[in-house]
Amino acid sequence: MPKNKGKGGKNRRRGKNENEGEKRELVFKEDGQEYAQVTKMLGNGRVEAQCFDGERRLAHIRGKMRKKVWINQGDIILISLRDFQDDKADVILKYNTEEARNLKAYGELPESAKINETDTFQGSEDELDVEFDIDEI
Repeated sequence: MPKNKGKGGKNRRRGKNENEGEKRELVFKEDGQEYAQVTKMLGNGRVEAQCFDGERRLAHIRGKMRKKVWINQGDIILISLRDFQDDKADVILKYNTEEARNLKAYGELPESAKINETDTFQGSEDELDVEFDIDEI
């Protein structure tokens, strides 16, 4: 029989995040990349992202990030644009709130970008008011 070398299998190691506290270097966009904010989670590893160049794109979370980096609505992400499909992109990187604030301070993100808010509704305030006329009998 083989000798036991440790305590259990993969499930033992699952909860450990070894590099969670480390500060990483800030990554800026290059040619063919764009900053975006997640507007809607679509499932199946896809998100709807509002890019800061004005376009709304369907972005696919790459395999290295799936089930390791959790992306939520309102997060700032870096996406890679596709040459052959302008309305689709791939998620390369997710910025945490501190990194997103630094990008805004460097002038990479516009001043209108909401960093720490999940409400990314772009409509006007007047559309939210609803009035009912109820006639008494």
